[in-house]
Amino acid sequence: METLFAKLDDLYEEMVQVRRHLHENPELSFEEVETPKFIAEYHEKLGHEVRTGVGERGVVAKLKGGKPGPTIALRADFDALPIQEETDVPYKSKKDGVMHACGHDAHTAQLLVLAKALNSMKDELEGTVVFIHQHAEEYQPGGAIAMIEDGCLEGVDVIFGTHQWATGPLGEVGFRSGPTMAAADRFHIKVKGKGGHGAQPHFTKDSVVVACQLVTNLQQIVSRRVDPLDSAVLSVGNFVAKNAFNVIADTVQIDGTVRTFKEDVRNLVEQEMERITRGTCLAADADYDFEFVRGYPATVNSEEETEFVAECAKTVPGVTKVYEIAPQMGGEDFSYYLQHVKGTFFFTGAGNPEWEVTYPHHHPKFDIDERSMLVASKILAKAVMQYQK
Repeated sequence: METLFAKLDDLYEEMVQVRRHLHENPELSFEEVETPKFIAEYHEKLGHEVRTGVGERGVVAKLKGGKPGPTIALRADFDALPIQEETDVPYKSKKDGVMHACGHDAHTAQLLVLAKALNSMKDELEGTVVFIHQHAEEYQPGGAIAMIEDGCLEGVDVIFGTHQWATGPLGEVGFRSGPTMAAADRFHIKVKGKGGHGAQPHFTKDSVVVACQLVTNLQQIVSRRVDPLDSAVLSVGNFVAKNAFNVIADTVQIDGTVRTFKEDVRNLVEQEMERITRGTCLAADADYDFEFVRGYPATVNSEEETEFVAECAKTVPGVTKVYEIAPQMGGEDFSYYLQHVKGTFFFTGAGNPEWEVTYPHHHPKFDIDERSMLVASKILAKAVMQYQK
C-alpha cells in the first residue's frame, strides 16, 4: 500500500489541476458535454476500456488487473449547480450562473487520478476496477438510474463512493451502515378557491386562508401520524398567492419537500398528505390539485462493506478520525446502485481548519480543502487493493 500511497502523493498536483479545470468549466445536470469528453479522453490515454454515452451522458471505464479477483466499482458524479459563484479563487467558474458548489469536481478529479495510480500497478491488481463517472446527480431523476439501466453495474460485485464534506474537518471520515441518507421527495399543491374583492370576503372562497390552514395541518403528519421512533421531515418551501393588496386570491401554490428513511413511512406521509389536503379543502368548499413526486430513495449502506472501508480508513495517512455519522436528511442517487449491489457511501471531511468561515454545500462561496482529495483517493485505493469477494 505504501507504494500506491506514494504514487498518489506524487500525482497530487495533477489531481488539483484536474479539479480546478473542472471547477472553471462547470456543466449543469443533463447538459454535460465537455466534461464527459474530458473524462473519457483521460481514461483512453491510460488504455482503459471506455464506454461513453452511458445512460445518455455517463462514462464507464474498466481497468483489468493482472490477477483474478472481484469486480469493484467506484463512482464519482460530475455535474454542477445553477449558482453564481462568489468566491475569489483564481480557478472560479468561467460560466455565469453555473458553479461546482457541491464538490463533484473533486470527486471526479480524485477518481481519475486514482485510476492513473492503479493503472501503474495493474499487474499487482486482483480483479477489475470499474470507474463509474455519473452525470446529473443534482437533478432528479438523476443519472444513476439511467446508467444502471444501460449496464454500468454488469458483473460488479461491490461499489464504493464518497462525498467531500466541507462542513467536516479535513482528516475526519464519517461512515454509517444501514439507512444513511434520506429519500428526497417533492410535493406540489394548488389550492383552488374563488377570488374576489378584499372588502367582500363573504362572496369568496379565500384560498389564502385555506392554504394557511393546510400548511398547519400538514405538520401534524410528522408529529401525530409518524411513529416517534422513525424519522420524517415535511417542509413547505414555497407559498405563492400573488395578487393586488385588496384582492382575495382564487389560487395558492404550495411546494415543498418530504424526507424519510423507511419506505412504509414514505408511503404513509404521501397518503396522509393527500387525505389532509382533501379534507382541509372540503371543509372550506374549495378544490385542489395534489402531486407527490418521488425522488431518490434512501441510501442504505451494506453493513459488512461499511465496516470494511471504515477499517481501511483507520490506517490511511492523513486520516485523523474515523467515526459513525448521524443519518443525513439530504438525498443522493448513489442509493440506486445500492439497490442492485452491496457497497457503501461515506463522507470525507473537506473543511480547512484555518478558514474563518466554512460555507456549506450549494452556497455561492462553497469551496473545499483540496487535500481532502488525497485522503479520499487513498481510502478508495486501499479498499480496492484489499477487498475480497
